[in-house]
Amino acid sequence: MSGKDIREKFLKYFEKHGHKIVDSSSLVPQNDPTLLFTNAGMNQFKDLFLGLEKREYTRATTCQKVVRAGGKHNDLENVGRTARHHTFFEMLGNFSFGDYFKKEAIEYAWEFLTKELGLPEEKLFVSIYYDDEEAFEIWNKVIGIPAEKILRRGEKDNFWSMGDTGPCGPCSEIHIDQGPEAGCRKPDCNPDCDCDRHLELWNLVFMQYDRSADGKLTPLPKPSIDTGMGLERITAVCQGKLSNYDTDLIKPIIEFTAKLAGKNYGNNEKDDVSLRVIADHSRSTTFLIADGVIPSNEGRGYVLRRIMRRAMRHGKMLGFDGTFFYKVCEFVVDFMGDHYIELKDKKDYISKMVAFEEKRFSRTLDLGLKLIDELLEKNKDRKEISGSEIFKLYDTYGFPIDLLQDIAEDNGYKLDLMGFDKEMALQQERAKKHWVGSGEEKIAEVYKKLSHLKTEFQGYDNHSLSSKILALIENGEEKQEVQEGKEVDILLEQTPFYPEGGGQQGDTGTIYSREAIAEVKDTKKYGNLIVHKAIVKKGTLKVGENVTAEIDSVKRIATERNHTSTHLLHKALQMVLGDHVRQAGSLVNDEKLRFDFSHFEAISKDDIIEIERIVNSIIIKNLSVTKTLMPIEEAVKSGAMALFGEKYDRIVRVVEVSDFSKELCGGCHVRNTGEIGFFRIIGEMSVAAGVRRIEAVTGMKAFDEYVKMKNILDDIMLTIKVSQDQIVSRVKDLLEENKAIKKDLDDQKSRELMKMMEDLDRYTYDINGVKLISIKISYPDINKVRELADNIKDKIKSGIVLIAAINNDKLTILCGITRDLTDRFSADKIVKEITKITGGGGGGRSDFAQAGGKDISKLDEALTKIKSFLGA
Repeated sequence: MSGKDIREKFLKYFEKHGHKIVDSSSLVPQNDPTLLFTNAGMNQFKDLFLGLEKREYTRATTCQKVVRAGGKHNDLENVGRTARHHTFFEMLGNFSFGDYFKKEAIEYAWEFLTKELGLPEEKLFVSIYYDDEEAFEIWNKVIGIPAEKILRRGEKDNFWSMGDTGPCGPCSEIHIDQGPEAGCRKPDCNPDCDCDRHLELWNLVFMQYDRSADGKLTPLPKPSIDTGMGLERITAVCQGKLSNYDTDLIKPIIEFTAKLAGKNYGNNEKDDVSLRVIADHSRSTTFLIADGVIPSNEGRGYVLRRIMRRAMRHGKMLGFDGTFFYKVCEFVVDFMGDHYIELKDKKDYISKMVAFEEKRFSRTLDLGLKLIDELLEKNKDRKEISGSEIFKLYDTYGFPIDLLQDIAEDNGYKLDLMGFDKEMALQQERAKKHWVGSGEEKIAEVYKKLSHLKTEFQGYDNHSLSSKILALIENGEEKQEVQEGKEVDILLEQTPFYPEGGGQQGDTGTIYSREAIAEVKDTKKYGNLIVHKAIVKKGTLKVGENVTAEIDSVKRIATERNHTSTHLLHKALQMVLGDHVRQAGSLVNDEKLRFDFSHFEAISKDDIIEIERIVNSIIIKNLSVTKTLMPIEEAVKSGAMALFGEKYDRIVRVVEVSDFSKELCGGCHVRNTGEIGFFRIIGEMSVAAGVRRIEAVTGMKAFDEYVKMKNILDDIMLTIKVSQDQIVSRVKDLLEENKAIKKDLDDQKSRELMKMMEDLDRYTYDINGVKLISIKISYPDINKVRELADNIKDKIKSGIVLIAAINNDKLTILCGITRDLTDRFSADKIVKEITKITGGGGGGRSDFAQAGGKDISKLDEALTKIKSFLGA
């Protein structure tokens, strides 16, 4: 039975038993700022278990993609060296939200394993929480498991908690004895051994208590079920494999990589470890990038970069010279894209992002090797590299520790790995602030309590409608009425207000009744609730009363122009730059649009013009913009693009611009492209490695931008007295003339400086036998002035050099003292005395200092007084 068959069989089995098949959530957690990555099947159902959210189903089943490579769950260093550790794996699970409980959960699990998968009952045994008599009775009396095969274990192994407080409960695990040929192979091996012989297959969590801060357990009114079973692990058991890597879920990736490298898997253990690492890391890399994570130096991006570079390092160990990892990730897309359809749409983007990072890492290795040479030279006497130096190589430059260990060993050096571990621990503490804050904003408790309510959005075709107030929230608390002058969150039965989402800003407008008026400043969405954030301008709003909800139509229409333009821009970028271009973020409001996208270099002026031309050509054609609801599978198969970071329902809204563009989008759009009027790009820049940003305007804003540029051109033509077609050549001529004039001035100033050097007696004073060279000069290049001060010091051999350089209204004081006098005079003190008079500040060393002055009119006074300060 293939791994794909097991995945399908699991989902269909539970669907047959009344469970809703729910798609895997993104690896970027939604509404949970405490998580770095989605690390369990229950993550997306957390609020359902807490009773803070309700859905149309009370039973669900999923195959959840999971990453454990940072924070609490970090299996990175074990990957490739053991049979079970992965950074990415698939978690099968079935869930009950206050529906069935222990008996059904146990019966389902046992039937699926023994009947559907055909595992031998005699090899299975179970564990339960030591005092969970209910679970014991079900396993023993209902299922028929002998008492000696029901192991009682403590809280560490068989009790699950969502946190220090909140839902918790005992769990029951199903294990299989894989036989004496598996695991440690010791004759006294038993179920308590940590080896792989007695393998845990499935964990059934019985959420039945609420733990308070004092540790008290209170029974939950609606106990729930949360189960998890690793697809790779159960596949290995079904296929008779002792390693997950030998299953048909991972082995094909290993074989593909081995072929690329010219290796045979199984011939060399060192090579085999590298092949397993690359296979695992290619899966996590592919899925993380598909879910919108970009390699970077913090948060999720930092973990992704570590995963990718670890795989690339193992590629080097296999003999790969150039880029290879992107090819493995392309294979993963083709291999796993039948179930995870989001991969196929992003294949080109994933490939180019990985190849881009590979090239960056190659440069990192080259730089790192140079730095290591310097470290070896620096530490040649002690023959040891400190923990802080190792950490800097690793953290700042991304240099692999295992490679450093090889180089150190070859050269007879030791590494202070304990010191490195301490630095790593400190870094992890610093990184926690990025991990904790990397999820979406947490939904306030008051809205979770109101999750039984639902606002119906009717704003695609209506700008105004009648509705009823369902709830009012003031300062986080429900109110029956809210009076004039108060800020309030308003929940309506139905609304024309579009809530912020998909990059589009929330609508503004007015909600009013006969007695009251509220100005809506913003609109948000929390779960099924659309929340109107408003200020009561007049009267009193009351729960249950009928109101009129009316959006600001001018703003909405302008926003629609910009939103549809992002779709046209997206397609135009792909046409001009390539299919790898994918939206990586956007902001759409009535003022402008901001569009972030995957690309790896600045866009040329000619390409910008071509992109603008394509978008405006579609606008001029006045093509129809249609919006259609359809199943997501049908939408993606039809060519509709899905966007990073978006969670889609089974039924999605497809926005199509004739035969030009097709995207999944819930936002507001024009009816025909002609309504956009005109499109103009006003900025293009880099926002991250591999991500560019375009800002643009449409409609009258685009016309205003054109007028602004036209006025600038007119002013230039008037100033330099040329026609429009002569502007460029004339400006070039002026720049050349300016360059020549500047050179002449520099030459003249240089001659002045040389003349000063030849005639220093004019500027020399004797202060009790000490030479003081005091010069006041108008010169803009402060570096030349510093050079002059040094040259004078060299020439006079002994003395004090004081130069006041004036550049327009800017004053700079420089003081240099030859070394034989620094025990008597301080350049630092001298410039500070001068700035007491001229204002400003600065300082430096005893032999050289520099300060800025504010009041040039007092310069002569300051230069005169400094002589007396020096003892004249």
